[in-house]
Amino acid sequence: MKKNILTAIWFTLVTTVIFGGIYPLAVTGMAQLLFHDRANGQLIEKDGKLVGSRIIGQAFTGPGYFHPRPSSAGTGYDPMASGGSNLAPTNKNLIERVKADVQKLHAENPEASIPVDMVTTSGSGLDPDVSPESAEFQIPRVAHSRNMNQEDLRALIQKHTKGRDLGFLGEPRVNVLELNLELDSLRNGR
Repeated sequence: MKKNILTAIWFTLVTTVIFGGIYPLAVTGMAQLLFHDRANGQLIEKDGKLVGSRIIGQAFTGPGYFHPRPSSAGTGYDPMASGGSNLAPTNKNLIERVKADVQKLHAENPEASIPVDMVTTSGSGLDPDVSPESAEFQIPRVAHSRNMNQEDLRALIQKHTKGRDLGFLGEPRVNVLELNLELDSLRNGR
């Protein structure tokens, strides 16, 4: 009996050291060496100042910016409250929010059909990307606000459009933060 208890204690200690210390340190060290940018949250700095992350959406509400998908994470794009609304398609609150978003977007661009990702939230509520169609939908507002040519904005969207991963996974997408940062740099002549 004493031998079994000592074996159990030693096994617990050894596995705790290996799987609770050595393994996490080794994986973290390899991630830092091989994938430093990804391991640190793919942060974006501009002029030495942290402006965001490539993988976490953030709110842009001004008329001169491309807007991201709606967020239901906390008060909006709160990484500490990540998650979808979990509202059913028949939920009154969801229906009212989507209707209000559709009315607002229809007033913004009455001739275009509204892409679905402009009125629906992602599963995490932190999606940093929109579909190329959503970016295209926003061109008239952004062009008008910034006194820019719509074709220049289309070219900028095309430049920031990422295709499907490995050619078949996911959908084409546009990172809203990167697109808006380039818009600001064009305005500032950089």
